[in-house]
Amino acid sequence: MQYLFLAGAIASEVTGTLALRVAAGGRRPFYVIVIVAYLIAFTLLSASLRHGMPLGIAYGIWAAAGVALTAAASRILFREPLTPTMLAGMGLIVAGVLLVELGAAH
Repeated sequence: MQYLFLAGAIASEVTGTLALRVAAGGRRPFYVIVIVAYLIAFTLLSASLRHGMPLGIAYGIWAAAGVALTAAASRILFREPLTPTMLAGMGLIVAGVLLVELGAAH
């Protein structure tokens, strides 16, 4: 259940961040989506922690998935660059989170 809450938190955070990009581009009503999405994200992250997920693991997964999904969605929605160097950096973030999670298992 904790991973389901975390997945919802990540989806909400990415939605809020993408809406922030739109709002900053001049469509001010999107700030409402930003606020609601971030509130949902932190509520779901809190639920994940309440269900026993360690903070370091939750935050690591949140950060890695958030960066990767936001970059991919930004490429598709806003035609922002996604270079091989950026992809390598995202791979390193994911590898780092995996190492933290494996280390916490001991």
